[in-house]
Amino acid sequence: MIKVKFRNLPTQLSLLLLALLLTFSTTTYAQEESAEAATEVAPATGEGDAAAGKTLFNANCAACHKLYKKGVGPALFGVGDKYDKEWLYSWIRNSQELIKSGDAKAIAIYEEYNQSVMTAFPALSDEDIDNIIAYTYTPKPEPTVATTGTTNVGGDGEGPTNNIILAALALIFLLLVVMLILVNKTLRRIAEANGVEYEEGEKRLPIWKAFAQNQFLVFVTSVFLLLASAYFAYGWMMQVGIDQGYAPVQPIHYSHKIHAGANQIDCNYCHSSARKSKHSGIPSLNVCMNCHKNIAEYNGEEDLENGYTKEFYTNEIKKLYKAVGWDENNQAYTGEEEPVKWVRIHNLPDFAYFNHSQHVTVAGIECQKCHGPVEEMEIMYQFSPLTMGWCINCHRETNVDLKGNEYYQKIHEELSKKYGVDQLTIAQMGGLECGKCHY
Repeated sequence: MIKVKFRNLPTQLSLLLLALLLTFSTTTYAQEESAEAATEVAPATGEGDAAAGKTLFNANCAACHKLYKKGVGPALFGVGDKYDKEWLYSWIRNSQELIKSGDAKAIAIYEEYNQSVMTAFPALSDEDIDNIIAYTYTPKPEPTVATTGTTNVGGDGEGPTNNIILAALALIFLLLVVMLILVNKTLRRIAEANGVEYEEGEKRLPIWKAFAQNQFLVFVTSVFLLLASAYFAYGWMMQVGIDQGYAPVQPIHYSHKIHAGANQIDCNYCHSSARKSKHSGIPSLNVCMNCHKNIAEYNGEEDLENGYTKEFYTNEIKKLYKAVGWDENNQAYTGEEEPVKWVRIHNLPDFAYFNHSQHVTVAGIECQKCHGPVEEMEIMYQFSPLTMGWCINCHRETNVDLKGNEYYQKIHEELSKKYGVDQLTIAQMGGLECGKCHY
């Protein structure tokens, strides 16, 4: 008699599953290699260098003008076709002088745009103005499709998505499993028909029964489970009320990475009450409109991550306009306002007192000390645990800054003798007294 030992079927299935996972990983990696092409400045139309004109435009004109729509002033796309070049030289260098001379075109523009006075640029040469005019012929970029979620293989919406590929691989895996089972049964039948015996594995005692019969293992396992349960239960209960990492979705997407990072806007410009009040406060939408009255589109040059596109940011600016009732075309407020229901991120218990002005103005602490690298956050989240222990450790480790603070200097002279140190921590100056935070 011939004896044959068949390979274990689960082993075959495991190898097959591993091969399919490697195939899917390779396919996904290949899809993620595609990158969005950067928008380039169009070549100069007529005289002038469009690339140099872009730099001049952003430095001198972008505060009031846009290329494709009205801002504080008129849209400037193709402005060289609308006015004579010599007239543009005079208008850009000193518009008010041209208006006073009685020029009809200059007066018409001045009246149309609510008599807004255009800044004079006498330092711009003819070549600089020619470069700016060349830049105004830059074609309007085509909108790009957001790449959040699944990625197309072809990049044009025609290729299969990751979900379709995963479903196809799952179907193939299921078919191969069925085929392996059928082949295994067929081989057994052929072997039996030809008088071939195959070895069966020795029957072993089930693991659960062997474990139950060993009293020592049962006792040790029971003790371990009790201790582990108590440990994890204690750890879970200690996290109740701690929202570290909390990052809610806001009604209007606000990128601290763009504002505080790329544009280096001071935190206290928007959260001005942090310098003089207990609360940092939610910035008024009027503060947003100080800049976004003229910035209606996102034109950042830095890389966009996590699927956020320029069109996405531009749409969020439109939400701001809708909330404040701003008519972008007529550059005027309509009076139709809508409240923005911001979601609070940092929230201390009612029985805990914290004063922003005491820390920001008196102590001179940077916002990042508590709120983390805000300038790197696309979505704002709670960086620190904000627990009592976290605050106490900070008071124990932080020395009091006495520079320009006469009140603390007087106390420091007395307490420094008491503790025998040159510098006092906040804790040594009473920062651990219960009544300081709980009253």
